[in-house]
Amino acid sequence: MKSKNYFVKRIGYSLITLWLILTLNFFLFRMLPGDPVRLLFSDPRVPIETLDKLKVQYGLDGSLLQQYGLYLANVAKGELGTSFVYNTPVSGILAERLVNTVILLLPATILSILMGCSLGIIAALKSGRTADFICLSLSQLLWATPVFWLGLLFMLFAGDLLPLAGMETAGASFDSWWAKTMDIGRHMAMPMITLSLVMLGQYAIVMRNSLIDVLTEDYMLVAKAKGFSKTRQLFSHALPNAALPVMTLAAMNLGLLIGGAIQTETVFTWPGVGRLVFDALLRRDYPVLQGAFLVISVCALIANLMADLLYKQIDPRLEL
Repeated sequence: MKSKNYFVKRIGYSLITLWLILTLNFFLFRMLPGDPVRLLFSDPRVPIETLDKLKVQYGLDGSLLQQYGLYLANVAKGELGTSFVYNTPVSGILAERLVNTVILLLPATILSILMGCSLGIIAALKSGRTADFICLSLSQLLWATPVFWLGLLFMLFAGDLLPLAGMETAGASFDSWWAKTMDIGRHMAMPMITLSLVMLGQYAIVMRNSLIDVLTEDYMLVAKAKGFSKTRQLFSHALPNAALPVMTLAAMNLGLLIGGAIQTETVFTWPGVGRLVFDALLRRDYPVLQGAFLVISVCALIANLMADLLYKQIDPRLEL
């Protein structure tokens, strides 16, 4: 019963947070100075009648309360408005770009977790020694490295080996899905490695600190006294308990990186959500920006909710 109440409360809190996100997302863009339609058509020769028709088309003709109600109703139906620039539904644009972002971020996140946790385990097991100093210094260096600077370095030194920009070879025709997949993989290599290297530093540091704390717990001494091998002590007792902070960090990153990859996608011209936000900001395409921020916020909310719901399954000792 306690577990059920916990899950209901967490979902309830998430729904309240979602409503706050929707409300903030609506009013944030209404607080910007100027008329969005007039900003889109800055030519003073555009007739007033045309501007009025555009306001009706984009739902900007009613009062603020009417616009808010219409916005909530449209979001409930999956309608996020029409792009000023592309003149197509924002939901369709975001769906396509979100798939491209996930294609890039999912393997990059998995790779960074594997490499970062491995580095953190080595540092924790060699705590206070030279290996710990090297691993910790490397992790801090990578964590502090600007992602766009690292991306430019890869483009400078590896530009002859891998494609520099885009998701596919422009104008190329592929004989099979495998050939197309390999082409996407070649284009994805540099931005994926760039993101992985920048992210692995934080995973390494969190895993190291968490594992060092776990290794001093009484149950680790009991496992050692029972004669368990070091491998069993590490994988059966230490890592499952040290993995909770890493899981929290991974959940937060998965949600925030949907929009946090703006720099990487811009440097490598990867057609994802981050690149879309950058282009929409330059073009003042408010419906796309509003839809993108909503998607990014909801992804972060869902990722954190999943982490909360999985905590009890991973560590039964936790009190709900």
